[in-house]
Amino acid sequence: MELYADILGSDATQEDYKSVALHFDNERNHFLAGKFYYLSGNYPKAVKHLIRASQNSSSEDSESTQLAIDVVAAANDDALTRQLIDFLMGEVDGIPKDAKFLFRLYMAKKQYREAAKTAIIIAREEQNAGNYKHAHDVLLIMYGELRKQKLKVPADMTTALLLLHSYTIARLHVRRGDHLKAARMLIRVSNHISKFPAHTVPILTSTVIECQRSGLKSSSFNFAAMLMRPETRGSIDEKYKKKIEAIVRKPQKTEEEEPSTPCPYCSTPVIETDLECGHCQNALPYCIATGRHILAEDITICPNCKFPAIRNELLKLVEDGEDCPMCNTGLTAEKLQAATNWKSVVNPEAHD
Repeated sequence: MELYADILGSDATQEDYKSVALHFDNERNHFLAGKFYYLSGNYPKAVKHLIRASQNSSSEDSESTQLAIDVVAAANDDALTRQLIDFLMGEVDGIPKDAKFLFRLYMAKKQYREAAKTAIIIAREEQNAGNYKHAHDVLLIMYGELRKQKLKVPADMTTALLLLHSYTIARLHVRRGDHLKAARMLIRVSNHISKFPAHTVPILTSTVIECQRSGLKSSSFNFAAMLMRPETRGSIDEKYKKKIEAIVRKPQKTEEEEPSTPCPYCSTPVIETDLECGHCQNALPYCIATGRHILAEDITICPNCKFPAIRNELLKLVEDGEDCPMCNTGLTAEKLQAATNWKSVVNPEAHD
């Protein structure tokens, strides 16, 4: 029957597809029954069978679920949309499905605001659970989807991705022994430590250590004092506890001012990790290699994720065998061309 349906091809009528669908319905092949009910224009039966097929599927990236999304998008029927949403939310069988399907459903129905909200919820849940890489990947994929559709990215999605990426590159620079770059990014993360509830103490501890190693004594003291609060003190790793206590007891608050570099829009000096220019009021795109704001005279774009970087900084990573810090795609120096039209690629004001 599958072969018969393929032979029919575009010459098939809805009645032809209906007869094929009935055959697979009788065979209890829910996926193919749903597929051919869809082709015959019977959307309610198609959704019913595809939901059943999804329940029987062990695949996380269920073809049945994706086809059900296509059916609901084609049907443009509120009742069918609600039926599928209930299934995806776990109302039907008590098993919530991967939220990526809900995102795809909203995208298919061009409900972009709901899609963006779903992405943020998914990432927040993953981040609260300490699954930072997954949260980062979810936001990056969905950020890319919105940009592909030429839609504005919500401000909270942009901020969430920035913080997760700052944590990612902090770990990269710790591994590379570049303690100052690591410290600057850990300071950014620790200033929003409530967003990382699963690892509050380890992150603050790393921040104290990296600040101490890079000579940022005042910042080291501030975060050490946070760690010594009653609610966190008992959770400090014994290996670091005495050192942190010593930093708090005998504070050294000397710290060089952070360097400034030109705003990429108006050339006014801006502290290099600040992402807003106080002069021209522009939000400043950040470098995926360092987390600093980009430099107009030394910028490149990752050919895969289209995020910008200070070219010399990204080249250093690539020459040491590192992938793109944002999308993990392999890069070569030849791919990292100087970008002269970066404003047409990067949209720093992409928010509602």
